[in-house]
Amino acid sequence: MSEGTSVVMESSENGTDLSQDDIGTIEETPDNTILSRQTSVNLVPFIGQRFVSQEAAYEFYCSFAKQCGFSIRRHRTRGKDGVGRGVTRRDFTCHRGGYPQLKPSEDGKMQRNRKSSRCGCQAYLRIVKRADFDLPEWRVTGFSNIHNHELLKPQQVRLLPAYCTISSDDKSRICMFAKAGMSVRQMLRLLELEKGVKLGCLPFTEIDVRNLLQSFRNVDRDSDAIDLITMCKKLKDENPYFKYDFKIDCHNRLEHIAWSYASSAQLYEAFGDAVIFDTTHRLDAYGMLLGIWLGVDNHGMTCFFGCVLLQDENMHSFSWALKTFLGFMKGKAPQTILTDHNMWLKDAIAIEMPETKHAFCIWHIIAKFSDWFSILLGSRYDDWKDEFHRLYNMEFVEDFEGGWREMVNKYGFHANKHIISLYALRSFWALSFLRRYFFAGMMGTCQSESINAFIQRFMSAQSQLDNFVEQVADIVDFNDRVGAKQKMQRKLLKVSLKTGSPIESHAATLLTPYAFSKLQEELVLAPQYASLLVDEGCFQVRHHTQIDGGCNVIWIPCQEHISCSCHQFEFSGILCRHVLRVLSTNNCFHIPDRYLPTRWRSVNSSCSNPFRTATTREHSERIQLLESMASTLVTESIETEERLDVACEQMAMVLSRIKDLSRSTHSMNEIAYNCPSDSLILPEVEDADGIVQSFTIGNPHDSITLGKLKERRPRDGIDTIRRRRHCPGPCCGHFGHDGSTCSLIGDDDLHGDALGYL
Repeated sequence: MSEGTSVVMESSENGTDLSQDDIGTIEETPDNTILSRQTSVNLVPFIGQRFVSQEAAYEFYCSFAKQCGFSIRRHRTRGKDGVGRGVTRRDFTCHRGGYPQLKPSEDGKMQRNRKSSRCGCQAYLRIVKRADFDLPEWRVTGFSNIHNHELLKPQQVRLLPAYCTISSDDKSRICMFAKAGMSVRQMLRLLELEKGVKLGCLPFTEIDVRNLLQSFRNVDRDSDAIDLITMCKKLKDENPYFKYDFKIDCHNRLEHIAWSYASSAQLYEAFGDAVIFDTTHRLDAYGMLLGIWLGVDNHGMTCFFGCVLLQDENMHSFSWALKTFLGFMKGKAPQTILTDHNMWLKDAIAIEMPETKHAFCIWHIIAKFSDWFSILLGSRYDDWKDEFHRLYNMEFVEDFEGGWREMVNKYGFHANKHIISLYALRSFWALSFLRRYFFAGMMGTCQSESINAFIQRFMSAQSQLDNFVEQVADIVDFNDRVGAKQKMQRKLLKVSLKTGSPIESHAATLLTPYAFSKLQEELVLAPQYASLLVDEGCFQVRHHTQIDGGCNVIWIPCQEHISCSCHQFEFSGILCRHVLRVLSTNNCFHIPDRYLPTRWRSVNSSCSNPFRTATTREHSERIQLLESMASTLVTESIETEERLDVACEQMAMVLSRIKDLSRSTHSMNEIAYNCPSDSLILPEVEDADGIVQSFTIGNPHDSITLGKLKERRPRDGIDTIRRRRHCPGPCCGHFGHDGSTCSLIGDDDLHGDALGYL
């Protein structure tokens, strides 16, 4: 048994006592330990260590485990992606943690007792999500390095399955070697020479390469490509709003193909001002590059715009993809587009989208730093990364330029090709050059994690090409359902007013909960700033601890024009604390409409949906939504007598109003959905002093569904499953109609549709 360090109890993320399940062992840390976002593999994890994401913590612990002689796996979590606050706690354990469990086979017999490496090892690392000072981060709250088994030597640990991984570049090389007719052993020897490693020291084995080649042989590229095109044609025939296009090369083989679903065009019309085009993944079995267009809606949820598969990675391929995407979206180009650090894509965007501001996603650049600078800088690598992050977040171009020169001189980077390239492309990644453009908050850490999690679902769906389109549809559909449920949960929650400002209460009635929370954070911090009148209509706003400097705010009341030198409104669509401070000190009690963009407002998307049809499925989903709201109303109302009285009073008014409306004479299949002229009333809005106020917000339906997720859901008119609809009435057992309109009464032909199937 390996020796460990003495242990102590850990505390919960909320400062309360932990349950027995939450109690673990941690390693004592020195008193002079400084909390940091270290990524150096030479450090041991410690309590309070911070990481920008789950993946950063996983990579750090994985590097530590490899040095110690074991591998890790993801264990239990608290929370769930897309539900509530999402995942708030994650445990990583030793690969030998836990015990094997026998599972009964289909015939009821127990499986044979196969040997397992699990022996109940208690080594683990626990991280908890926090959001201090508006910076979501993950902190280590539990750590134990006590193992009940022998740790492996360096030559042995690399053979563990967790470390026998083949990178995308190596897969491409192996595929090229296979086409050239090389044997597996020749491939391995050549890769060893290219990487400069000793014989047999590659991170993967001969068996791994043979398995990879076998996976390539199991696909029929020509046949699968034909099936893919056939599937797209079928989807187009079933729904004219499904769009696709493809290109055939000179050998009559599929070269490129792109597609977009009917709902994607509607989402792009509303939220296509800022787009991410991710091209960092491939379908290895087919050797095709996967490109995904994504965005963020008014609730901060990731939305899907389109997908493309490219045979080659060059400027002509990217130009075709961009041109095709613009054709899907009726020629409307986004205001801004985020991509990875790809020069071919950069040139293609400059040609196809000349009016669009192009920026590089900083996370893709930072991911390359370890290869570029870790060996070169050694122990100074972490200090340099902190310096780079400081420069990246600079507000003003002048400060960035001066800081960059100091950094180059300090670390001797005058002739470094990577630093020279980064500086030449600084207008594509440094925030001081990008704050004048709208990116919908997609550059933030939290939003990047959400988008990356969405993309990972695509990668887990890789299979044969003809199934890929349907699998992507299912993933997008599931994301829409989870997002709709989360939106409804947010709408049913009380809106807590923290400042008591009329500006805050006014914004709460117009903005979505996501956008309002961002504005509210600025409102809370605004009183910490001093507003000084410099000239007529010009104010200097700086933090109360600053003696000089600050931001310049221009406020012209007669024109309702206001702007700030920090450009936060232009960057995110949310007013900054400097502007809000000036408004409050100058007796402005509401934000001008132009500074509460429609993009972030609680608008009823069903009103502007050009593809929306009055279908039975939509009617049933609205009924499910009403049932969910009614259930929540009862649950919340019975807690106190006061709540119950208010609920009864409001429901009586709603029922009276509904009874006054005329009844529809159409059958259920002919129901026409109109946008409601009035809004519904939130139960309560509570301010910081506990005063309950009533607010009116937009219709909470917003084309969302809260029904239980089935195995598959019809999308864009494609019936992937057949679902029953039960009728509460006595006529036939199906809902959506009564005896007067029942198709079974008087119909002797009891076919499938007449039996209530969709």
